[in-house]
Amino acid sequence: MSRNYLFTSESVTEGHPDKICDQISDTILDALLTEDSSSRVAAEVVVNTGLVLITGEITSKANINYIELARQKIREIGYTDSDNGFSADSCSVLVALDEQSPDISQGVTSAQEQRDKLSDDELDQIGAGDQGLMFGFACNETPELMPMPISLAHRISRRLAAVRKTGELSYLRPDGKTQVTVAYENDRPVGIDTILISTQHTATIGNLTDNSEVQSKIKADLWEKVVEPVFADIDILPDESTKYFVNPTGKFVVGGPQGDSGLTGRKIIVDTYGGYSRHGGGAFSGKDPTKVDRSASYACRYIAKNIVAAGLAEKCEVQVSYAIGVARPVSIFIETFGTAKVDEDLLLELANKYFDLRPAGIIQTFNLRNLPAERGGRFFQDVAAYGHLGRSDLDLPWEKTDKAALLKEAVGKIPAMS
Repeated sequence: MSRNYLFTSESVTEGHPDKICDQISDTILDALLTEDSSSRVAAEVVVNTGLVLITGEITSKANINYIELARQKIREIGYTDSDNGFSADSCSVLVALDEQSPDISQGVTSAQEQRDKLSDDELDQIGAGDQGLMFGFACNETPELMPMPISLAHRISRRLAAVRKTGELSYLRPDGKTQVTVAYENDRPVGIDTILISTQHTATIGNLTDNSEVQSKIKADLWEKVVEPVFADIDILPDESTKYFVNPTGKFVVGGPQGDSGLTGRKIIVDTYGGYSRHGGGAFSGKDPTKVDRSASYACRYIAKNIVAAGLAEKCEVQVSYAIGVARPVSIFIETFGTAKVDEDLLLELANKYFDLRPAGIIQTFNLRNLPAERGGRFFQDVAAYGHLGRSDLDLPWEKTDKAALLKEAVGKIPAMS
């Protein structure tokens, strides 16, 4: 039965209050793992007008300056002017951290974990850092095998930040949100129904002081400098029927933490699939790789992406669940929404055979404990804005399709589903 519908996803820029928090949390994580790869980290950040609060539970041998790390990241994002009500050099930074509960640590930490390569038996001895369920997804709507609405929303957000930072549109400010509605026919994207951009800006632009003139210029500039370049390599383009909104409230001068408070982990749908796939509820940022909310979500994406890249399904969603302190998943589930070319039971068998979903196995597969040190002290902070998944602009281990050929070969001569 054919289905025609509209589907919408949103993204936010790195200057959005919640994303400021995510990036500071992951900057702290990067710094801790760089000095001590066995650090246990659950770093939470709150921002408001002139205030940053760093809290959570951290157990580490690393010695880092939390306050300076926060200021550096805020400066990098672009909050350097105190007139915005939030500035890297003038905001207050408070630190209130505890150590991880020993009741949690005892089920996760082991002596073997300090080594990069573990035996199969040793992998079984390192349990999950929490209970919970995680999802990963892939589909063939875009080259990066992501749903088109979230892919386009992220592209626009990244471009919005780029033209601000290069000075091409110097009147833009760090805070912003984007939203894209895609039209589907027979479950395939066929058109761009709506594009919405809300971006913080200066009250005046050059000699333009009238707000209606300011908004008209912003709208025209964003179409030329942001929207059109985003669609340069996309087959499905906006047309005369596409609705285009910019700052629909009338203006967006007061923004960032002055306009709204922010909190780590409050953009979990932006971080993943834009609502197109299910979500287990756990946030990513500020959590070390033993936290399966993060690492297992990456692993599920890796499985789903390789299944789709192998041509075994057009859409694939993978769910995994864990018990705290237990290494092997409680359950694994694969859903292909009727697009599988082979039986889903076979896909589940392949997932169990070729992908290690034990927490220490995931860390070992992706080298998650050592990546920040290997990449100059930054890794997780770079995925804390513009999505953790489908990032063609970053070299992420869970985005590789290096097992697609292996999966195709394993399927071999098994007949396709009729």
